[in-house]
Formats: sequence, structure tokens, C-alpha cells
Amino acid sequence: MSDFGQIYEENGKVVYYYLLSLSRDKNLAEELTQETMCRAIMNIESFRGESKISVWLCQIAKNLYFEWQNKNKRNVPLDESMRTELQARDVSEEITDKDTAAQILQHLHELDEPYKEVFMLHALGDIPLTQISKLFGKSESWARVTYYRAKAMITERLEGKQ
Repeated sequence: MSDFGQIYEENGKVVYYYLLSLSRDKNLAEELTQETMCRAIMNIESFRGESKISVWLCQIAKNLYFEWQNKNKRNVPLDESMRTELQARDVSEEITDKDTAAQILQHLHELDEPYKEVFMLHALGDIPLTQISKLFGKSESWARVTYYRAKAMITERLEGKQ
């Protein structure tokens, strides 16, 4: 675990996209990604190896984002013009398309916790549901159901049903 360059290369994008989905601000996501990596370097001895390092980094990133949000009391207005009609398609396949990804992030930002976080960790962070369940201290079936409910909510919103 001493090669932080490799850790950054392997996990930097996951952390960045996770923070981007939380903040919807590229500059803030970049800044908090850097801060996440700095904190990880300073606290690497606290990483117990019970989960992937990306899960641990995303947890640090989430805490940093919430710290930033509390300091800045930021409320992001929702832009309803981002909605489009889509045929029933798999949301995880749509993430590769940048326009659709922006719409998914818009709708994802509207979800309540824990749906938002579970979806981001699994779909954007490529973190297995087993590790997400450990992160939340819940069962694997809870993580699976929460992910699929979040996915269904986003799909409904993309299709304009809600």
C-alpha cells in the first residue's frame, strides 16, 4: 500500500465520478478528489483491508463532501429541462453515453439516501453489492434490493413517469 501513485491511478476516477455525482460540480469534484487522496495518504494505517480500497476512498470522499456542504450550506437547484423520454433501457448501460449520464446524475441527485449512495457506489464506483452491504452494516440482500429500487426510480424518472 505504499505506492500512492498506483492507488490514485486505479481509484482516482471512481472517487472523482462519485464526488461529481454528489456535487454536480466538476471543479469541486476535482478539489475534493485531491483532498480525499491526501487524507487517504495521511490515514493509510487506518485502512483495515476489509473492503476494496475504492470503497474506503469513497467513504472518505463522502465525508469530505458533507463537510464541505455543511460549511457552505449549498443547495443545488434542480433543472427539469434535463428530462427526456427514453425507451425502457438498462440504466447501467446508459452511463456510457455522456448526455444520458448527465441526466442520470441529475435524477440520481434527487434520490433519497441510501438509494443515492448505493446506486453511486455500485453503478459508478463498480463496487460489489457484498462490499456495499458491509459498508452499511446491512445484509447483501438489503444492498441488492436498495440498488434495484434506486435503478427503478431513475429509470422511471428518465422515462418521464414521475
